[in-house]
Amino acid sequence: MTITRLTALGREEPSLLALAGRLLAVAESGLPRMLLPGGEAFAFTMAGRRAPDGSWSLERRGTSTRYAAITALGVRFLPEDRQRAVLAGRTAEEFTGLLVESLPAVTNLGDAALIAWAAAETGHPKLSDALARVDALDEEHRPQYTVEAAWVLSALAAARGAVDVERRFSAARDRLLRARLGDSPLFPHATGPGLLPWYRAHVSCFADQTYPLQALARAHASGDGDPEALAAAEACAARICALQGDGGQWWWHYDARTGGVVEGYPVYSVHQHAMAPTALFDLADAGGTDFGAAIRKGLGWMTDVPELAARPERREPMILDELGVTWRKVHRGDPRKAVRAARGLGARVSPKLRLTPLDRVYRPVSVDRECRPYEFGWMLYAWEGGRI
Repeated sequence: MTITRLTALGREEPSLLALAGRLLAVAESGLPRMLLPGGEAFAFTMAGRRAPDGSWSLERRGTSTRYAAITALGVRFLPEDRQRAVLAGRTAEEFTGLLVESLPAVTNLGDAALIAWAAAETGHPKLSDALARVDALDEEHRPQYTVEAAWVLSALAAARGAVDVERRFSAARDRLLRARLGDSPLFPHATGPGLLPWYRAHVSCFADQTYPLQALARAHASGDGDPEALAAAEACAARICALQGDGGQWWWHYDARTGGVVEGYPVYSVHQHAMAPTALFDLADAGGTDFGAAIRKGLGWMTDVPELAARPERREPMILDELGVTWRKVHRGDPRKAVRAARGLGARVSPKLRLTPLDRVYRPVSVDRECRPYEFGWMLYAWEGGRI
């Protein structure tokens, strides 16, 4: 008998099953409001504003190709009628078709890779066209941002059963593995020098860990097995889980050389309810370690936020069911991200330098009242996708 991820969650911690169900309902109600008029594109963000009477209003801002592709990846796990309810009458495959048709105008490698990944997972007939666009944008021997390089590998892993991608697959896999610095289990922000200034080349973010470990796990699972790729994914997952905060926080910036935390804040909702679960579930599905306890601990942060509990007068919920949003993050409110910059530069000089007085000056009690489509796309992918 197959067991869904939600069923397993209910067995381990019933209260969190109710929370996951609540979040999934918010995702399905919120995503249609993020569609732009015409239903062919998603906004970049929904910004919330509170009136003096306490009521909220939401404003769609910008547009995002990558967020649309991530949404398609998640929505495809819903029954067809619910796909159409989210995507203005279209299925995930039909919506992905719109993205594939837009590829000639797409110039960002990450956007193209996500569209190709969605085309592979929805079985779109123009998958080869999507992969050709990725190939055209992915210049050989040129460094890429790690997140985008990971999406390329995930797309190729998803396409392996339908299209001959072996040469490109091997190159993408090797690029990720080579990107690591020395013996560190963590991944840097770029796969090679040239994209970042020297003083922050050692600083990488949470996304730089979850997307590569997910891609390498999927690479292992997509063929006859790849122990080296699986071991790299395992090592990365084990390290970020070991560093997880006492309140379940997934920290934001790391030193890719040493495997330590540079600066913990902001704590992003999407990391807690979606990105960490997505990556760690894919690792377990590939035969790796089950980091379910860390997933559950991180999910619980959504309703038990220690940063806000410490200041009752500033406390507010991160989930607003009636608006169909989860607020984006809890952060320090420091001007121009001063704490991250100071700690990043300090770590460059001395990896153990913490600059702890900054924690007293800039406390993490501010809430960013935005919500972005990809947050819900990955949430659906994490909890509606997969069988364990």
